[in-house]
Amino acid sequence: MKRYPITAAWAEAIEEWERALRAAGRSAQTIETRTEHLRRCARQAGATAPGTLSSARLVRWAGSRTWARESRRSMYASLRGFYRWAVETGRSVDDPTEALPSVTAGPAVPRPVSEGDYRRALAAADPRGRVILRLAAEAGLRRAEIAQIGRRDLVADLGGWTLMVHGKGGRDRLVPLTDSLAREVRARIGAGTWLLPSPRGGHLTPRHVGKIASRALPGGATLHMLRHRFATVVHTATHDLITTQRLLGHASVATTQRYVAVKDDALRAGVGAAAI
Repeated sequence: MKRYPITAAWAEAIEEWERALRAAGRSAQTIETRTEHLRRCARQAGATAPGTLSSARLVRWAGSRTWARESRRSMYASLRGFYRWAVETGRSVDDPTEALPSVTAGPAVPRPVSEGDYRRALAAADPRGRVILRLAAEAGLRRAEIAQIGRRDLVADLGGWTLMVHGKGGRDRLVPLTDSLAREVRARIGAGTWLLPSPRGGHLTPRHVGKIASRALPGGATLHMLRHRFATVVHTATHDLITTQRLLGHASVATTQRYVAVKDDALRAGVGAAAI
């Protein structure tokens, strides 16, 4: 696939759309994902400006990509959101995304990292990577939530240490931490402001957090799969989807069900219980 430079017209439109998303209260993680999708389209689809991208060219470009189903759904959502805004603001006369086919959600396939891979990743990680891995696998945090952790988010209560997690869509939640994980988070923050400070000021970006984790994880494993590990372990221990949902910060139990892997022995026990 030929790569084209991002033209001034694309760059200006994406920058303005980013401001519009921020004004609408979209999360930093959502804004980063959506704008990166548009930059990819601008570099690869071959149109010099948003208004010159035809339906045929867009479908041809999308059809040439070998994205996974959920990645394709996310990309199409970004493109549709952008072009709705582009038409409303006069940056495009037509909406080429009307020609994109709908992509149905795939079946729920939880993909938790195995315990062996998780322990090996912890052993291979440096101190910064280790705390990132633990927050995903043992507290269920997303990469954007890990990136934003600051000194004020860790509070002591009667039950121990609790973390204020700044979740998607502005939905904050409280997640209890084990004493071990709390000690590691507190030691990492030290006298600073952020758990993961950036050399340029502020905290690291979610993308940077994901890259740090990927360096320690085995091939094919991701930070998000550690969230699947957390969901599976919590549900196995509690048999409570509502508790698992609240800890993960999901708006719907249906989403939580997609994260929880059912072990083979549980399936076998269920069949055994039904036998006469």
